[in-house]
Amino acid sequence: MSDFAGAGPQREESPPEPVQASAEATRADRKNTRSPAPSRASRRALDWFVFFLADVQTGFGAFVSVYLTAQKWTQTDIGLVLTVGSIVGLLGQIPGGAIVDAARSERFVAALAVVMVAISAFALAVSPIFVVVLASRLLQAGASCVLGPAIAAISLGLVGRREIGARLGRNAAFASIGSGLAAAAMGACAYYLSDRAAFMLAGSMSLPALFALIHIRTQEIDPTRAHGGVPKPEQRNPLAGLLGLLEIRALVIFAGCVVLFQLANAAMLPLAASMMTLRSSKFATILVATSIVAPQLIVAVLSPWVGRKAEQWGRRPLLVLCFGALAVRGLLFSFVINPYALMGVQLLDGVSGAVLAVLIPLIIADVSRNTGHFNLAQGTVGCAVGVGASISTSLAGYVSDRFDSATAFLMMAGIGLLGLAAVWSAMPETRPSDEEED
Repeated sequence: MSDFAGAGPQREESPPEPVQASAEATRADRKNTRSPAPSRASRRALDWFVFFLADVQTGFGAFVSVYLTAQKWTQTDIGLVLTVGSIVGLLGQIPGGAIVDAARSERFVAALAVVMVAISAFALAVSPIFVVVLASRLLQAGASCVLGPAIAAISLGLVGRREIGARLGRNAAFASIGSGLAAAAMGACAYYLSDRAAFMLAGSMSLPALFALIHIRTQEIDPTRAHGGVPKPEQRNPLAGLLGLLEIRALVIFAGCVVLFQLANAAMLPLAASMMTLRSSKFATILVATSIVAPQLIVAVLSPWVGRKAEQWGRRPLLVLCFGALAVRGLLFSFVINPYALMGVQLLDGVSGAVLAVLIPLIIADVSRNTGHFNLAQGTVGCAVGVGASISTSLAGYVSDRFDSATAFLMMAGIGLLGLAAVWSAMPETRPSDEEED
């Protein structure tokens, strides 16, 4: 900049040169002020945080229903508690993202949420009475609304846009491995010790999760990058930021595609599990458990590949793969009768799961660039996920009862094809160019 200090007359005679030089200087300044590459210690710490967090969260899946049934709860009370938790989880998505955007430290928000989930698990184990269990579910659901955006924000702030695809692939792989191992460990605890021991184990996993989180170095997390840039002055409050996000065409189209995916996907496994039970009651439990765990293994193996290919090929080809696998799975479910073959068809869920686990936060990071509301955008799409999943189970159940399960699967396959058509015809490629990185 000092070269231009005494060059006033020259600037007046030939303005294009200083303008070009100024732009080049600005680009050089941006390049020189980029955060250094994160250390190996921070990267590994994030790996283990995601892994142990999956351990903690796994306890709030199917284990809750099994545990409460063993405690002599009625199905009405169990359904009420689970429904309230689901509603809070849905409504809390957008506020959760806004909280992470407003936070000065994503690590602190994540740590607080982990503690809340741990308290929920211990409360379930210690006192399975209605008030305590309801409060536990509300606390866990609220914390979960923050944890997803916080992990993505830490990841983006740590590695930047140039490496975020590969980083999200690692996150999905470690989360999948953690969920699978936690499910096995909790099942063993419930079988050999007690149902309460399973939740004690889940809660205790918060300690290594917090230990790993502490070892992610704060100074290596770029706060501006983690929030998706600096928001415009007129969009600093969450409501104005949300309205601004809704003006981003690619984000709205992607959210619509996610709704269609969940509308077709969420009810497939429960309906397939019912078919397995009817056709092979003797081995139904083993078949269903395998149908849950096997796709998780595929997600663990495939996610890093998805992260790499998303940077090489772009996002749209992988979205086409995701919706294509979904439609084929629904179509095969409608014709396959053998319960073991059904289990094999369910493996396609791992393909779609690996793609979406990486692409949802990745595409959101693309389209919310320079808005300052990356995490609010995550909450918005998370809300779309919840809406699609909530409608899916009811819709598929109605069609299955009104007609038959084959018709329900054909309907879900049709919705998957509709989503594929939406991706193919309307969804733009969002991968940033080299000039737009970071």
